[in-house]
Amino acid sequence: MCGFVGIINKDSPVDDHQLKKMAAAIHHRGPDDEGSYQDRNLGFYHKRLSIIDPKLGKQPMETERYCIVFNGEIYNYIELRSDLKAKGHKFRTNSDTEVIIRLYEEYGTDSINLLNGMFAFLLFDKPRQQIIAARDHFGIKPLYYYQQDDHFIFASEIKAILQHPDIQPEVNRSSLSDYLTFQFVLGEETLFRDIKKFIPGSYMVINLNSFTHHTVSYWTPNFSIDRFHTEEYFVHHLRELIKESIGIQLRSDVNLGMYLSGGIDSSLVTGIASHLLNRSLPVFSGAFREGPEFSELEYIRDVVMKNKATSNVVYPTGEDFVQLMPKLIYHMDEPVAGPGLFPQYMVSQLASKQVKVVLGGQGGDEIFGGYARYVVAYLEQALKGAINGNTDEGEHIVSLKNIIPNLRSIEKYQPMLKKFWGQGVFESMDRRYFHLIDRMNGSTSFYTSEFLSEYSREEIFKRFQTLFNNPNTLSYFNKMTHFDMFGSLPALLHVEDRMSMAVSIESRVPLLDRRIVDLVAQMPPAMKFKGGKMKHTLLKSVGDYLPESILQRKDKMGFPVPLHLWAKKEAREFIADTLLSHKSRQRRIFKTDQVEQIISNEQPFGRQLWGMLSLELWFQTFIDNHPTPTYYEDQLKYSESF
Repeated sequence: MCGFVGIINKDSPVDDHQLKKMAAAIHHRGPDDEGSYQDRNLGFYHKRLSIIDPKLGKQPMETERYCIVFNGEIYNYIELRSDLKAKGHKFRTNSDTEVIIRLYEEYGTDSINLLNGMFAFLLFDKPRQQIIAARDHFGIKPLYYYQQDDHFIFASEIKAILQHPDIQPEVNRSSLSDYLTFQFVLGEETLFRDIKKFIPGSYMVINLNSFTHHTVSYWTPNFSIDRFHTEEYFVHHLRELIKESIGIQLRSDVNLGMYLSGGIDSSLVTGIASHLLNRSLPVFSGAFREGPEFSELEYIRDVVMKNKATSNVVYPTGEDFVQLMPKLIYHMDEPVAGPGLFPQYMVSQLASKQVKVVLGGQGGDEIFGGYARYVVAYLEQALKGAINGNTDEGEHIVSLKNIIPNLRSIEKYQPMLKKFWGQGVFESMDRRYFHLIDRMNGSTSFYTSEFLSEYSREEIFKRFQTLFNNPNTLSYFNKMTHFDMFGSLPALLHVEDRMSMAVSIESRVPLLDRRIVDLVAQMPPAMKFKGGKMKHTLLKSVGDYLPESILQRKDKMGFPVPLHLWAKKEAREFIADTLLSHKSRQRRIFKTDQVEQIISNEQPFGRQLWGMLSLELWFQTFIDNHPTPTYYEDQLKYSESF
């Protein structure tokens, strides 16, 4: 787990001092070691967090024909290494980095899809004079780039790219509209103009002689439904794959532990890992003291007792929120996802005092259908089917009769149901899901006329449609989970990466194994979402690793943050000073009177106030004050001492 930067110039040599300055901005990603590589107009710089083969796995790693900088972990590197040895390849390290090089030497770019892990890398193929830049199947590890006619600039975090003298941070206006609608940006765009992110499951080939490039999508889930195999087959196969994925992700040369929220996914990962290792593991959790609706400690304790784990709990406060938020926005580069990033950071900070690797349950909701909005969407579909006597999916996945027993899972979502059914009932599936994930709730009352003159809801909907309707499937369930897997999940993984890297630990997400997703994608949708029960197949496969209390849960919390309470008390001054500042008013995005109203009247678990606050802090951090702290210079001096 590391960070890197890369510069490729068309006609001029790379400035070594500039490489070091950019890399210093991401020192937190790799405080254990560093190194650089230059070849005429090309330069790499690597910051290393040593996890596998700490002594010999130094980067950049160079052979006679190749050089690579790599961020991530390849979990099947032992198996790949064995296969390559049988083909005659010689190894000088025990690292997964060298496996990537030898695999590429054997199979070329086809090798990328053989990697099971989280990764981003730049590989210089010297004989072919080309660069391969790749990102893992789900976008667990970040990779950004800036490209103009005469150079490419790559980095693990945007803040490193911003240290290049040719780049001034500017707002991407269309991405701003995406953010305010979804609280993430669709596709390859970012909130920074001309800075792009690699799409998960893709790689780029850059020809250094012609200075041309092309991008290839090497993997996407195949939703061709397998109607031959039985539910018992899928359940058994899924169980084995989940256990195998967790097993290979427990490989580490340093201490490891578990994130435990009390939800199904992290509890399963903890239970299976404890069973596989046959020993107690440290688990790290967070809870708020503001009331039982902000704490899952009763479920966490049940998991701890069942697995004889060692429990560590942190209790974030409103004062912590005020102190940390500017720092967290800086680490994030872009505001994405919800307020859960704040407690996530504090839990990661707690974990960093004991371990260097932490496993969690991220991705389970998107793969197995764990969001309450899926139940809401299918309740409407069931009503529509009952009234019209047909379905636009080609088959009745959920009927009105069999979904009723599972409606308790949306009991707390009645305010959302009122808004959802307040307009557009029985519209097309893409329109209805767009309404469900719209953080603006279709309202523009918070925004100024100047901002709205640039805001086109229909243009945003078209971008949404491109992703939502991309898979070759009629299934509403498959369309929803596919969108979440490649729309909202990368934003959650962004949080997972930045909050762990901010404290220099590695976060692993074993449910995001391509083999698991390939299997689940081919399951009949009616099997995956039987009776409208969330995560039906997952629970049937590995539910025996869970305490009974979690198996019987009807609610879903997801680390709720009492921001609406803090906004009235300990955080009110901070929030008001931020959102009602002179700079904020000058931006003319939000109406001042509406800002004052939402500070006082934000709803429990609402996201409007969070979205506004995060965006304004981002403007202040990256647009108003291009960050060049003296810390960078201190790290530059440190790196020069090597």
